[in-house]
Amino acid sequence: MIEIERKFLVSSEAFKTEATSSKQIVQGFLNTDKERTVRVRISGDKGILTVKGKSTEDGLSRFEWETTLDKAEAEALLQICEPGVINKTRYEIPMGNHLFEVDEFHDENEGLIVAEVELNVVDEDFLKPSWLGEEVTGKVEYYNSHLSKSPYKTWK
Repeated sequence: MIEIERKFLVSSEAFKTEATSSKQIVQGFLNTDKERTVRVRISGDKGILTVKGKSTEDGLSRFEWETTLDKAEAEALLQICEPGVINKTRYEIPMGNHLFEVDEFHDENEGLIVAEVELNVVDEDFLKPSWLGEEVTGKVEYYNSHLSKSPYKTWK
C-alpha cells in the first residue's frame, strides 16, 4: 500500500509512437487536504476511488489505497467533488522492466504533459526515455489535486 513514484515533465510528443495503449480519464477530488487526498476517477466503464496519504519529505512515496466502483457510482461521487475536474489522456509506455504512465492534460491544464514511473524501492534504477524532461517529483504544483485548484493555464 505504499506507492513509490517518480514524476517528470515530458519534453516532446515522441512518447506517443512508443505507447502501447491510451485512455481518457476524468477525475475529481472529494478531499484535497495535504494530509490526505480522496480521488474519484472514471476511465472507460469503470470507476476508481483512491485515498492517498501525505508524501514523504522527498515526495517519492506515500500511502495509497484503491477500490473499484461501477461507473454510475463514480459519476454520482463526481457530482459532490470539490470544484476543478481533471480531464486527461493517459498513455502507457513499457520501458525495460518498468511502465511509464504519461498524462496529457486537457481543458484548463492543456499544454502540461507529465510522466510517472512506479518503483519497487526508492533508489531503483530505471531506463530513461529520450522524451523525459525535468524531474518534478515532490513538487506539489504538479500533483493532480493541486492542478484541480490551480490549473496549469493560470501559472505565470
